Amino acid sequence: MIHLYNKLKRAAGVMPLLLLGLLLAASACSENDGEPDEFPNWQQTNDAYFASLYNRAFEMMLSSDYSTASSWKVLRKWSLVDSLAKKPTDYVVVHVLQSGTSDETPCYTDSVRVSYEGRLLPSTNFPDGYVFDRSYYGDFDLGTAKPSTFAVSGVIEGWTTVLQQMHPGDYWEVTIPYNLGYGTTASGSIPAYSTLIFKIYLHEVVRK
Repeated sequence: MIHLYNKLKRAAGVMPLLLLGLLLAASACSENDGEPDEFPNWQQTNDAYFASLYNRAFEMMLSSDYSTASSWKVLRKWSLVDSLAKKPTDYVVVHVLQSGTSDETPCYTDSVRVSYEGRLLPSTNFPDGYVFDRSYYGDFDLGTAKPSTFAVSGVIEGWTTVLQQMHPGDYWEVTIPYNLGYGTTASGSIPAYSTLIFKIYLHEVVRK
């Protein structure tokens, strides 16, 4: 079961543990049974993808078309001051799919109610990227979505960075480099060095 919570916190996922165990077992034995590797050259693939997207985001932000320029963001890791941000992977890339009308944004000490879907980059058997966690099935539908609640301080750093910049009603596609996600070690069915791509809808900010 894959969760957004960091190594100290875990939230309930939507995929049965037994199914994930079978997927992991199949992946682990693939080199021994003659099947192709699900995630070949994974670190290099993820490094190259995020570097390319980071550069593309800046190109989009400089577009002469306002709607294009305003639909892209590059957000610095929340805990870094600008002078300490040295590399592209200190940032999260955001493609704005829909903008909310509220001026409210979550603080680090708040919780949020969100709908989300998380997937990996395309791999051998998942050309659209393996969906490792989600709070809904099918296409996102605001009318039927049942939000999940998370503490802003209790999720991976990429999420903490993004949530503090979102407003209720925002629907963003967020690309998180692995050092702001689960890093250089595997987490459940997420391989080490995985770029994480989320679609996140912020329903509500919950304050104590």
